[in-house]
Amino acid sequence: MTTDQVVLERRIAARPETVFSFFTDREKWLSWMGRDGEFSFVPGGAYRTNVNADHWAAGAFLAVDPYHRVVFTWGWEGGDMGVPPGASTIEVTLAPDGEGTVLTFVHRDLPHEARAPHFEGWIHYLDRLVVGAEGGDPGADAWRDGA
Repeated sequence: MTTDQVVLERRIAARPETVFSFFTDREKWLSWMGRDGEFSFVPGGAYRTNVNADHWAAGAFLAVDPYHRVVFTWGWEGGDMGVPPGASTIEVTLAPDGEGTVLTFVHRDLPHEARAPHFEGWIHYLDRLVVGAEGGDPGADAWRDGA
């Protein structure tokens, strides 16, 4: 199987501690991505989240290094997205940049045909994360209900 990855970077006007909390607090996570979910934000801890409409993502946290890095597996339940639960890996690193943070997002082990839709999706959701981490309200997610 041909694999590929999605790599994105965002500069966020918030400290790494603030940005990190959007990956380790259920309510903050759901403020930028998802309708509902269960999360165990510890290495080896599982998560399952209803991202939008009938699309559920699931995986496990591999590393949770406070204020610096979060690594978790990712995939979709139901098989219609080409990436089963836990089949790919996401690594988020946070680097201080003055009073802000540079977030680097890498989604690895994606089948080639899944790269473009995941790239589009992560742009959408990381843009929402930036707004929330900077203290704004990302508003209603047009994708949340499958729009």
